[in-house]
Amino acid sequence: MSYEIKLDIFEGPLDLLLYLIRKNEIDIYNIPIALITEQYLAYLEMMRSLNLDLAGEYLVLASTLIHIKSKLLLPPDESEGEEEEGEDPRAELVQQLLEYQIFKEAALRLENRPLLERDVFTRGAPGEAPSAAEEEGEAMIEVGVFELVAAFRRIIAGFDRPEELEIDAEKMSMTDRINEIMEMLSEKQQMTFVELIGDRTDRRWIICTFLAILELMKLRMIRAYQSGPFGAIRLFLAVEE
Repeated sequence: MSYEIKLDIFEGPLDLLLYLIRKNEIDIYNIPIALITEQYLAYLEMMRSLNLDLAGEYLVLASTLIHIKSKLLLPPDESEGEEEEGEDPRAELVQQLLEYQIFKEAALRLENRPLLERDVFTRGAPGEAPSAAEEEGEAMIEVGVFELVAAFRRIIAGFDRPEELEIDAEKMSMTDRINEIMEMLSEKQQMTFVELIGDRTDRRWIICTFLAILELMKLRMIRAYQSGPFGAIRLFLAVEE
């Protein structure tokens, strides 16, 4: 029996697209569709291989990107009127992204309002900053599933002989790995993704660790922070009071 996590609990397809735009430092009004489509499809493939259950909206957006890419490759239609000649196939998608970005920022501001001290983040004591790197003057931002997938891809890329990414929940207890991670974080208060893996080279065990982290994030038991696009991802216990 395979262990499966529903990705739509974390993020949606537009979140992935915005993440790729930020990651590549791209002007949202001038998206290189070929590059973004390639990276978007690569992420979908990686997430499928990790038994992340992709909502249908991810595939719809993939089709949209491919359609836009094909339209951009076609020569201009001389039979079209002057008004339609300058129409950018990306315009509708850009508008969607801008509107979604405004909605997400508004939702984030609302969520960050203090509501009876709910979602208190603890590191040693309630209210403390969640960053060990703060002492060095580095700002830490909370990250989501896509940043974790990117970190996971970099780790897996170090293996010489890729094998099928598959998790058997009966052979490898996800519950046991979740308990181990919680115990380690309770003792050390914070750990990086790489530290949790240690010197283990068992690919399946590494994938099991990754899925356990996602499950804990879904349950709001841990949070992940990063100082930059390629910085180490630090995991902290999160306690809701």
